[in-house]
Amino acid sequence: MRNLLIAIIAVAVFILISALFVIPEGERGIVIQFGKIQRDDAQQVVVYEPGLHLKIPFIETVRKLDARIQTLDDAADRFVTAEKKDLLVDSYVKWRIKDFGAYFLSTGGNKAQAEVLLKQYINNGLRTEFGARTIQEIVSGERTQLMERALQQAGQAAKELGIGVVDVRVKQINLPQEVSSSIFARMEAERHAVAREHRSKGREKAEIIRADVDARVTVMVADAERNSRTVRGEGDALAARVYADAYNKNAEFFSFVRSMEAYRNSFNSKDDILVVQPDNDFFKYMKSDKVQN
Repeated sequence: MRNLLIAIIAVAVFILISALFVIPEGERGIVIQFGKIQRDDAQQVVVYEPGLHLKIPFIETVRKLDARIQTLDDAADRFVTAEKKDLLVDSYVKWRIKDFGAYFLSTGGNKAQAEVLLKQYINNGLRTEFGARTIQEIVSGERTQLMERALQQAGQAAKELGIGVVDVRVKQINLPQEVSSSIFARMEAERHAVAREHRSKGREKAEIIRADVDARVTVMVADAERNSRTVRGEGDALAARVYADAYNKNAEFFSFVRSMEAYRNSFNSKDDILVVQPDNDFFKYMKSDKVQN
């Protein structure tokens, strides 16, 4: 009798423990009975909040679903703009479960499957928005409007999954590698062309400056030579005038001085030989009165 009582108590404790379930903070629970989601009298899915709850053992099972905001951050996707240019867009999505019954029915409570479906909806919205804009419009300031439109479209499409899209953000927009390489090559060629043009203009300006300097130097040298000839001519004229004045004051004395200088220059060396007639005027001042008589 005692053993039977112990067994009954053990079974009762086991059944009680099986009937209890705990929903942790940040999660919600739904109860599945015979493959169907438990609903209330208004046919609304019964969602269990965090805490301790009861269920029918062995008949009802509990599925716990994460109610926190999730982040879908996958690899970058390729989109085509209005001018048929490819772009690599890196984006992320913030989402959470809004309708736990619809979420469970559409995804089976599988988060990976839910994110695959949600990614398709997000990409469809982004593809529509990118396809209606050019690269310049996307980069120059319509990114916020683009994300708002994508958020609106993704939110409407995700309702059937029981998901509420909190935010859609574009982190980075890049050109594909092959396009980037060709653009960089074209930019490099353009920069080289600009550099060559600047160098050509620099050489042209250098030649102009050199020609101007050479012209200035030529003019300065010509002016200097003209001034020197003018000064030299003025000096020669002044010297000639001085000689003429001195000669006019005492012509005999001036002739005598000139003859003395000529004698000194002519007989400067013993090796000098002068062949002239004795009565030549060169020896006029060397003749004595006796010899002249």
